[in-house]
Amino acid sequence: MRAQAYLTLLILLLASCSEKENKPEDPLKAYASSYEIIQGEIWDQTCISCHVSGSSFARQSDLILTADVSYAQLINRPPKNTAALEDGLMLVGDKGLESLYESFLWEKINAPDQEHFYADHPGYGSQMPLGGDPLTNGQIEFIRQWISAGAPQKGDVIDREVLKDTSRFERVAFQPLPLPEQGYQFHITPFEVRPNSERELFKYQPLNNTEPLYISGFEITMKSGSHHFILYNFPETFAPSLLPNENLIRDVYDASGNYVFTTLYHMQFHQFVAGTQVPKVRYNYPEGVALKVPANSGFDMNSHYANRTDETMEGEVYANIYTTSASEVTHIAQILNLNNDNFYLPAGKVTTIQKTYTFDKDRHIFQLWSHAHEHNTSFKVFISGGERHGELVYFSNDWEHPPILQLDPPLGLKAGEGLMLEATYNNWEDRDLAFGLRSTDEMMILFGAYYE
Repeated sequence: MRAQAYLTLLILLLASCSEKENKPEDPLKAYASSYEIIQGEIWDQTCISCHVSGSSFARQSDLILTADVSYAQLINRPPKNTAALEDGLMLVGDKGLESLYESFLWEKINAPDQEHFYADHPGYGSQMPLGGDPLTNGQIEFIRQWISAGAPQKGDVIDREVLKDTSRFERVAFQPLPLPEQGYQFHITPFEVRPNSERELFKYQPLNNTEPLYISGFEITMKSGSHHFILYNFPETFAPSLLPNENLIRDVYDASGNYVFTTLYHMQFHQFVAGTQVPKVRYNYPEGVALKVPANSGFDMNSHYANRTDETMEGEVYANIYTTSASEVTHIAQILNLNNDNFYLPAGKVTTIQKTYTFDKDRHIFQLWSHAHEHNTSFKVFISGGERHGELVYFSNDWEHPPILQLDPPLGLKAGEGLMLEATYNNWEDRDLAFGLRSTDEMMILFGAYYE
């Protein structure tokens, strides 16, 4: 019996060793750098069937992605596409974050931004891979981080765990958001936007919360054609008797284009909470961080549509805020709203405006989002002061769809340091421009969020 027991134990040990020997190793271990991973796991698997020397696709795009030449083919090369070339894009630049939004490669593979790609850049051709499934969300994120890191050929600069997200973007038509299990939903019901006009409106919805709320994230979806959607609240000291009427549509300007001053009155007290300029967004605050909303609050919903067509457009918006319990919160989020409304743009000139904001307390910034109008060609944000003075931390060259940047880990700034905003405008018109609410006026705003 004892011999049989030893034999059984030996068989189990051998089987265990065999299982360990047969267990597949992580295929990414074979790669020495982040770019080798992009080559082996993305270009080689998905792209070189077309982008190979001698193929018609390679000749048409002037881009070969085989391992012997791909890096040199991509870095700091202008695209062959005429529209992208006229827009000043490179295939991939090496300037970090600034290069991301000036990258033709990024435009071509960024499937979640598909609506913007086809609506605003019809001359850019088709998104890639042509005729196939988009890259996985993990692959897109890996490439995004690689470009943002300066697109190095050597060095392991991106966390390989990113590639484990194998989900893919699926385009869906506008549809209502499901009600949040823990949170609130807001809805601006369908409204008309007349041909060749724009419409901006507000709708106030009380929360009826008897206790403070803690917002941990938000989700917004809008019908096509929207310029932006923003949730505002009012200061805790704002008199309840002065709040807007509940669920009443309040236009910013009337049918003749004149401002509605009763609407403007409430706008001067607004406090930014959340917003977007892309048709659909889901944003989560960092773990343990939440925005505190006082008891008995409400949100003023702001929707802005610009209709450049000859037909009536219909607007509609759904927005969810997701809440968490106070016991889960370690940091209270604060809203960043840096609004420069004092600038002048001469007619027929390109003008760059700079303004620096210095903070009197330490800040940990985890969200940045620029807002400007159609004359804006670039919006940059630099660190001001300290050891990282002059470092670019945000860039957008797309006024219609500026990125909502999530900084993880947050950007830490000490008291006495701050942010310098630099916005460039091309005023091609025969009139001077200044700050204004219409999309034909201009703005220079940096929204965001932080904790102290």
